Amino acid sequence: MGSPARGVAALGAIAATGAAAAVWGVGIERQLFTVRRHVLRLLDPGSAPVRILHVSDIHMAPWQHRKQRWISRLVALRPDLVISTGDSLGHSDGIDAVRDALSPLRGVPGVFVHGSNDYWGPGPRNPFRYFSGPSERAPKAVRLDTDSLDAFMTDELGWRSVDNAATALTVRGSRIRLFGVGDAHHDLDDMDAAASALATLPDGPLTLGVAHAPYRRVLDGLSELGADMLFAGHTHGGQVRVPFYGALVANCDIPLRQSRGLSMWTHRGRIAPLNVSAGLGHSIYAPVRFACRPEVSLITLAPRA
Repeated sequence: MGSPARGVAALGAIAATGAAAAVWGVGIERQLFTVRRHVLRLLDPGSAPVRILHVSDIHMAPWQHRKQRWISRLVALRPDLVISTGDSLGHSDGIDAVRDALSPLRGVPGVFVHGSNDYWGPGPRNPFRYFSGPSERAPKAVRLDTDSLDAFMTDELGWRSVDNAATALTVRGSRIRLFGVGDAHHDLDDMDAAASALATLPDGPLTLGVAHAPYRRVLDGLSELGADMLFAGHTHGGQVRVPFYGALVANCDIPLRQSRGLSMWTHRGRIAPLNVSAGLGHSIYAPVRFACRPEVSLITLAPRA
């Protein structure tokens, strides 16, 4: 076979591989919802284990019925505490679908923060611009019904907002302090307000820090205020990952190796577990996942030996 023929064959193979990857990422993997499980020994000796369901980046649109049904069955995991790290909405008409998905978790203690897509609807954007830095809000973005989302989560589910705030819960006999900040991606984080709110709470054996976007300044700030573990979302795990390499972008300044899953965050000699959820959804303008399944995390906090 001559070199022109070999070149055509090579181009054909590349095109076929790309087409197969697109079919997988758009048509299959983005629907392969999964639960990632971890066990961490952070509780006082003799404490009952606490199962934390970490949900993030649902980006719900009204037609995403499969995702709604899958989320509605998460109650079968029997979580003791739910932590939502934002971007529940993904469409101006998404609130009813969020309600259908999360309502089975009514009565399970929970806290939440918001991401930018809980305030502003998504818009089309060039995906290659993520390589030049974090995304910006579209100039003509639609304002979403954040008030209805808040009312659902607080009044119907019984969850508490920790957007630049703090709260304390007793879960299976363990007193847990939880505090967080608003979405750092759009400079809504106020660490001073979070610190002031946390200072009003009595000391406890466990303090959890919550954020939507895991910018370094946020993780460092939460760590400095005494967080024993950190929770975040926003990155989508890179959304499109290269097998055996990982994420190419994170849409914030967190190290790419920590853009998904459980790792350790170190700041000024303090080390805390960090769980960054790759989330359950995507923008309706970028309906793809590759080597990065949509996910929630089930983290069991166990007693120290």
